[in-house]
Amino acid sequence: MIANKDVATDSAATDAREAADSAAKSNRRLKAPQVPPNCDLTLGMVCVDKQQPGTTVWRMKADERFSNPVGAMQGGFIAAFCDSAMGASSLTWYRGRQVYSFNAEMKISLMRPVILPAELTCVAKVVSGGRRVVFAEAEVSDQSGNLVAKASSTFLISERQANTTSTSPVQAPEDEQ
Repeated sequence: MIANKDVATDSAATDAREAADSAAKSNRRLKAPQVPPNCDLTLGMVCVDKQQPGTTVWRMKADERFSNPVGAMQGGFIAAFCDSAMGASSLTWYRGRQVYSFNAEMKISLMRPVILPAELTCVAKVVSGGRRVVFAEAEVSDQSGNLVAKASSTFLISERQANTTSTSPVQAPEDEQ
């Protein structure tokens, strides 16, 4: 039995290394990051704190655009809120290093419905991080402080090439001006 466990562990480690290598190779095809990214702009997310490496705090005003048929917020939007917040936390974990962060997997538990309109707060934290992989968690609460969702995610990390710079959605990159 132990031999099988070692094989499974070795296989999982190999899979993680291969996924990280694949992410690093795709790094060459990525454009310079846009800050803030379109997904955050679409959701109306605003980062209110990123002072501590590996932790970010976000706010989002949820309105009828995010409604399901019964007037509650559709869970996919809450998941996207958590995904963006955890991704940003994974980037702040690497202060001083320019990296890309790729979500490899994510789990979300929706604890209670979010009745719209609502103002949500998401606190995302890196639980553990290494050179190529980060594990992060997020909690979303409503304006009354009620916990509405918890999420966890694994992010693959690859170094950003030195010649990439951030772009803003307000200003086009130099080669497009």
